Amino acid sequence: MENVPAHKILTIDIGGSHVKAVILDAQGALISDYKRVPTPVPATPEAILTAIKRIVTEFSFDKVSVGFPGYVKNGIVETAPNLGTESWIHYNLAEAISQILQKPVKLVNDADLQGLGLAKGKGLELVITLGTGFGTALINNGILMPHLELAHHPVTKKKTYDEYIGQKALDKIGKKRWNKRMEKVIRILKVVFHYDSLFISGGNADKLDFKLDSNITIDSNRDGIKGGAKLWTS
Repeated sequence: MENVPAHKILTIDIGGSHVKAVILDAQGALISDYKRVPTPVPATPEAILTAIKRIVTEFSFDKVSVGFPGYVKNGIVETAPNLGTESWIHYNLAEAISQILQKPVKLVNDADLQGLGLAKGKGLELVITLGTGFGTALINNGILMPHLELAHHPVTKKKTYDEYIGQKALDKIGKKRWNKRMEKVIRILKVVFHYDSLFISGGNADKLDFKLDSNITIDSNRDGIKGGAKLWTS
């Protein structure tokens, strides 16, 4: 007889370019293929909910984990800078998804979800995501710390981290100059956080071309998505 997982967790990653979903077992192993659809433009709450309904039609699951590209508090979205719409402010996305899918939902910042999946639970671990914007998550001995929107903190006199090393900056200045900026950013993070380990994920992580310290690794989004399971046990 086939061994059926005790819990099937639908994990949704809402990104600036795509909305992705996969089914995990309770240990975080993938038990389905990824499905994805382009992030709608404009990415209003209603449009995102419609995209989620489209992407999950063939999935069977017991609970839902969601990573969202903005500041989330108690399942409520406070900001969504990379989705380009103010209609997200104070939007209870966790409740809205729970209503349309009729399942319990946990919603966190997308970098926090990745952080839970990548962290090993030893010491102070920092996770950064390099994609449309710049995401961060901080985990101390396996416990997710309160989220900081470091992406919107100034890193120069005129630019935030998002503006300095986000996708638009990479497209504008090219890979060589972007890597110089990333070297500077990592030096800053090292001084500010004194992390034991730094994990780098996201679509642009593989564009780093300089030597990293021994306690820094480049990891895949597929590893980070395991945070969808850990979200229910952390």
